[in-house]
Amino acid sequence: MQQTETKDFLVDVKGSVMNLTLNRPDALNAFSPEMILGLKEAIGQAKDDGNIRVVTLSGAGRSFSAGGDVKTMGKTEPLAVYDHIGKLNELILAMRNLEKPIVAAVHGFAAGAGFNLALACDIILAAEGSKFVLSFSKVGLISDGGGLYFLPRLVGPYKAKELLFNAEPIDVQEARSLGIVNQVYPLESFKQELEDYSKKLASGPSRAYGFIKKIADQSLVSSLEEILEQERITQSSIVTTEDHQEGVNAFKEKRNPDFKGK
Repeated sequence: MQQTETKDFLVDVKGSVMNLTLNRPDALNAFSPEMILGLKEAIGQAKDDGNIRVVTLSGAGRSFSAGGDVKTMGKTEPLAVYDHIGKLNELILAMRNLEKPIVAAVHGFAAGAGFNLALACDIILAAEGSKFVLSFSKVGLISDGGGLYFLPRLVGPYKAKELLFNAEPIDVQEARSLGIVNQVYPLESFKQELEDYSKKLASGPSRAYGFIKKIADQSLVSSLEEILEQERITQSSIVTTEDHQEGVNAFKEKRNPDFKGK
């Protein structure tokens, strides 16, 4: 097991799973420049390391993330905001361009840009009692961190605008009914459920997962004709992979496949 610790976030690699933890619990894991940069660098490591097949993202302490640091609000110059959001955007793009699944594990609150950071992941698991809050309009701001891209595609533009206008907490069951949350687990077993879920995902055909993520995301801004052609080209190449052959052999032999990500 490899573990790296810094002030504002933790990286813990167990087998083929990289666990990233937002680590400012006293500030409800509000974003800091070090956190954003460190997360981006960790995503880059996951991209370059063929042994990493799944990334998880969670928060230390009582909540996932409060998003922007309220202590700095109202004191920041426009150019500093522009620079800060630019760095956040680089992180979001790195997450979406990573051709490996990223699983968000939300407990407590996921608020503001913290909510949007979870939306930038591929799967959202949540603990019972969790709440999601798009709090931007409460302080006279718009959503950033990709929220105005991800949320309308999940819930439709009309529901997204209602949630953004009202800025009221969304409980975990409503979030699940809206398609924001994939699974809800009891808080007391949440860590174990996350570990089991990520291990199972990591045992799958990771190259196929990477293509699925890439093409599914492209489908949001592409025509049917373009996606059909992407499927055609990708399937024609992926049939040559070891994972495909292993899957076929396992099916014929009535056993579980042993995928290697090759």
